[in-house]
Amino acid sequence: MKMVMVAYNEAIDDEVMEILHGCAVNNFTKLTKVYGRGASSGSHFGNDIWPGLNNMLFAACGDGEAKQMVSCVRNLRKSLGKEGIKAFVIPLDEVT
Repeated sequence: MKMVMVAYNEAIDDEVMEILHGCAVNNFTKLTKVYGRGASSGSHFGNDIWPGLNNMLFAACGDGEAKQMVSCVRNLRKSLGKEGIKAFVIPLDEVT
């Protein structure tokens, strides 16, 4: 199993949720209004100097589903440019 973590600009939340639905991702945990800094997307700290915030989504899934999620995120990233979205795949050793 894998844990797919998707970090993205809150401004594209609707697009992210749409592609995940299209990838048949039904089970996930979403954190909203998180701070972050990315090499290509810049800083998002929700203040006057660094406006904007990020969201994070976590999905525990099988290897095939993880590959499909990453592919969906990659395609969205290509279409959005600098809006900021990345997926990370982490091995998931145990689920209780």
